[in-house]
Amino acid sequence: MHEITLSTGKKTDIVDITAEIEDIVNKSGIKEGLCHIFVPHTTAGVFLNENADPTVRADISDALDRIIPSNIKYKHSEGNSDAHIKATLTGSAQTVFVKNGTLRLGTWQGIYFGEFDGPRTRTVWVALQEL
Repeated sequence: MHEITLSTGKKTDIVDITAEIEDIVNKSGIKEGLCHIFVPHTTAGVFLNENADPTVRADISDALDRIIPSNIKYKHSEGNSDAHIKATLTGSAQTVFVKNGTLRLGTWQGIYFGEFDGPRTRTVWVALQEL
């Protein structure tokens, strides 16, 4: 298993981690298989989306903040219920195929870490499975 450590800069921060994941796959020597990506946090997530236009990340962040605002009264007393809900919606794991030693992402896809309770130092775990 591999570990990526990253620092986020704001409460809601969407970080492109595609290059770090690709580097792990390239260095592994795996030719055909699966790349499992897991975020061991309850207020952060991992998801795939467009990586050609950086405004998509801003739109996702803005939409999540509108749909799940932080300034309403939640029962959870720590003040980060919105972050837990956003993490639930984005998910904590993704699996991407590996073929010919490279990630099999769609033409416009990238892998994103979603921070919803930052800024913080976070961890992403990556495991490769050869097929």
